[in-house]
Amino acid sequence: MCNHHKEDKNKNLRHGAALEHGKAHEKDHQQWSRRSFLRNVGLAGTMSMMLGKIPLTAMANSPLAYALSNTNSDRVLVLIRLKGGNDGLNTIIPLFDYGTYITNRPTIGIPQNQVINLNNEFGIPNYMGALENLWNDGAMKVINSVGYPDQNLSHFRSSDIWASASDASETDTSGWLGRFLYDLYPDYITNPPEQPPAIQIGGTGNIIFNDNEGSNMGVIVNNPEELFQIAQNGELYDPNDVPECYYGEQLTFMRSVANSTFQYAEVIADAYNNSSNSVDYEFSLGDQLALVARLIKGNLGTQLYMVTLDGFDTHALQNESHPFLLYQLSNAVQNFYQDLGASGLADKVLTMTFSEFGRRIEQNASGGTDHGAAAPMMVFGEGLNGNGIIGQNPDMQNVDPVGNLPFGTDFRQVYATVLENWLCADPTTVDMIMGQPFDRLNNLGIDCSVTSTSAPLSRTQLKHKVMYGSGEITIEYIISQSGPVQVQVFNMIGQPVATLVNEYQAAGTHRATFRIGNSILASGYYVYHIKAGQQRASQKVLIAR
Repeated sequence: MCNHHKEDKNKNLRHGAALEHGKAHEKDHQQWSRRSFLRNVGLAGTMSMMLGKIPLTAMANSPLAYALSNTNSDRVLVLIRLKGGNDGLNTIIPLFDYGTYITNRPTIGIPQNQVINLNNEFGIPNYMGALENLWNDGAMKVINSVGYPDQNLSHFRSSDIWASASDASETDTSGWLGRFLYDLYPDYITNPPEQPPAIQIGGTGNIIFNDNEGSNMGVIVNNPEELFQIAQNGELYDPNDVPECYYGEQLTFMRSVANSTFQYAEVIADAYNNSSNSVDYEFSLGDQLALVARLIKGNLGTQLYMVTLDGFDTHALQNESHPFLLYQLSNAVQNFYQDLGASGLADKVLTMTFSEFGRRIEQNASGGTDHGAAAPMMVFGEGLNGNGIIGQNPDMQNVDPVGNLPFGTDFRQVYATVLENWLCADPTTVDMIMGQPFDRLNNLGIDCSVTSTSAPLSRTQLKHKVMYGSGEITIEYIISQSGPVQVQVFNMIGQPVATLVNEYQAAGTHRATFRIGNSILASGYYVYHIKAGQQRASQKVLIAR
């Protein structure tokens, strides 16, 4: 077959696929919106809060937080989520094959005279010029062609895959940080840490912090000043001033859960009020990074932050929205590092962008781009030890039938590299977090030069499960060493309501039974806590009458 006939056939195939994709995209958005709604209406399942005008989620604990707490590292990682699927080809422009690029994008491609060259092969559009100084100062790197095998083009599925670090063939509703929560911080519910190890701003509905039960560890406040006032009183709502009826029982439970979301109110407010911004920020992402900078400068001690910039689903009229989004991103990152630099903290903070997928090479009939696969990630910070572009160049000559770029770097390689080489987490811990070993990117330039002065705390997993019976709840647990064991039940206010076990027990499997019929407890959620030597475990249980 002649080459031009082959090209025509491929284009027809792509256009046909694009029509089907449009229908699938509409359905995906309906499912995505419904799913986000269902996730966020559950009070106990998702607890987020408002800081200023910005939704904020504070993660309470994770294996990563455990690893961080056992190092002397004061480094910070800031993740910038480009929500909607960022078009990588109009972000990092492939000058090495500019002819193919502009042929596929006759009206949305960036003219060559509007490109700032990063090197001879790649450039950025001139509206991202705020990043040029970071590049020239050796504080910016690009990782090309990042993705994963069998890319799923659905927004919510691909977002979940990036959040869970699972294979595309797996459906895992737990986050890659949250699902290890019970193993490494099994007594979080009854013994939370003093400071939030991670803070998320925006991006509600993301499962990155979900544990195995689907609980998202977050809180909601309107602003830091209000948060401080709540912390002074210890409560937002009075759980006891309720009617004496079934409605009152449920109201007590909901108010108690709401109050529990403000456990980090005072420390966040203190950090916020003990610092200030030295530069003026603009727009939504700027407001978020201004807050992050202020908390870092206020010595909050949190090492993980995630902020969100939405609007990257550019199916139509891409040139009316995408340039402004990238302008926001570039200026916010530049201001962020100027702000940190004024306090001598710029070398302590690494910032990384990510999105659920890239876009296709060929523009569509609406002047936009459809869901694609591989895309670049940008990393910023003095800890990169120089600028550079790493990873496989985007191969616009070797695409799938619908025009998707092949990936060259698995996104989980980037995660694993940052955890080990920037946050100084133990390699074994990193592999456990990721679910399997991934090759590290040795050319990213980051290096862990911090060594822990104390051995990590060793916790043996305490396996446990709940069995519901007629009028009773049985808790089965396995202890590894003989010793004193205590099993207690608490209400959601934190008050002990029953002690099921308080005795010396031999190593092995044991059961504790809570007979609901003999108690006067109201219906609702409660928490049991097991303490056996150095082993701890906590879990919610539901009492229904």
